[in-house]
Amino acid sequence: MKLRCMILDDYQQVAFTAADWSRILDKVEVKSIDRHIDQLDELVEQIADCEIVVLMRERTPFPASLLARLPRLKLLITTGMRNASIDLTAAASQGVIVCGTGGAGNATAELTWALMLGLARNIVLEHNAIRNGQWQSTIGADLYGKKLGVLGLGKLGSKIAKFGHAFGMDVTAWSQNLTKEQTDEVGVRLAATKEELLESSDFVSIHLVLSDRTRGLIGAAELKRMRPSAYLINTSRAPIVDQAALVEALQNRWIAGAAVDVFEVEPLPKDDIYRSLPNLLTTPHIGYVSKSTYEAFYTDVVEDIEAYLSESPVRTLLP
Repeated sequence: MKLRCMILDDYQQVAFTAADWSRILDKVEVKSIDRHIDQLDELVEQIADCEIVVLMRERTPFPASLLARLPRLKLLITTGMRNASIDLTAAASQGVIVCGTGGAGNATAELTWALMLGLARNIVLEHNAIRNGQWQSTIGADLYGKKLGVLGLGKLGSKIAKFGHAFGMDVTAWSQNLTKEQTDEVGVRLAATKEELLESSDFVSIHLVLSDRTRGLIGAAELKRMRPSAYLINTSRAPIVDQAALVEALQNRWIAGAAVDVFEVEPLPKDDIYRSLPNLLTTPHIGYVSKSTYEAFYTDVVEDIEAYLSESPVRTLLP
């Protein structure tokens, strides 16, 4: 009898075309759901008979309360090698193996830069204006010669710093454990404090992992330290920025504008104020949504399942 596998949140219905699933179909029956399921009871109903469940990033959380209702579950796979929405301790105590995948690595950095350019040159506003018969309704901000502040200088932050150099920007970086040796490797200046970076930057881009230390890192006090002409870009995790404070900052023009690809509730509710703020540029968490990334994700998912079937799990995530 075949094992059952369900792929959750396959919004674009690309899971089956992004990888070669034929390698496991003799042993596993694979299905996918192309919508987000909010209701816990409905979700349990859909996956209760599955031994394998595949998650797309953190779209569907897997807390202990959900895991306890899935006694048949044996293998839980998340795209990426980090998923804060899975209770790894509960999974381990229940005997559920949790595995991750690799990724392409460039898509989020490219989207970040697209958002920065979109903010600077008012791309959406001008696009809508031209469709409404208007012509040249805004004055854009330049990137060349401006100061870019990067919060977090890991793989993504380093890419953004290099993009900044290519556009002739003066790049500064800061995070709680960042050293001068690390910033020297990327060729950027190390800000002495978070406050210094915020006060001196024309554009601030966030590339930090969400943790107890970074949750709420940017609040009202920090946003008020930014220049009234400055822009904030967040393609990392929404809770790093105090959401209510960001709304207040945009409404009161503490900063010129912001761009976000991440939200505390996803999909974003239809009545959310983020949908109506004129100086907020939004995208629906598509930083990783690219052809190459999906191919990398799902190819590794198939490999994870193959390894599990051979009793040699790979890329396991431990508590």
